[in-house]
Amino acid sequence: MTELRFTDEKDASRYTLHRGDDLVSVLDYNDDGRTVAMTRAYTIPTFRGKGYAGELVDRAVAHLEAEGGRQVIPVCWYVADWFDLHPDRAGILRQRSTA
Repeated sequence: MTELRFTDEKDASRYTLHRGDDLVSVLDYNDDGRTVAMTRAYTIPTFRGKGYAGELVDRAVAHLEAEGGRQVIPVCWYVADWFDLHPDRAGILRQRSTA
C-alpha cells in the first residue's frame, strides 16, 4: 500500500491527506490561536469509503495534541461523529458553556 502523507497547509487553513501523489482528503479549519474550529471534512469521491477522512481527523487531532495550547470545536458533523466514536480523545474538545 502507498504511504499516506499528512500536511498542515496553514496558509489555506486546511489539513490534507495524500496517498502517493494523490490528494485523498481535506479537513478545513479556522484557528484563532486558542481554538481550532474544524469546519469541513471532505474526501475526493474516487477515494471515499476507505477510511481516509477518519485517518485525517485522527492525524489532525494528534497534531494539535502534540502542539498543545488549543482546543477543538467540531463544527463539521463528521468530526463531531469521529469524537463520539473516540471518547478517549475528547480531552482536546472545547467544553460548551452552560450560561
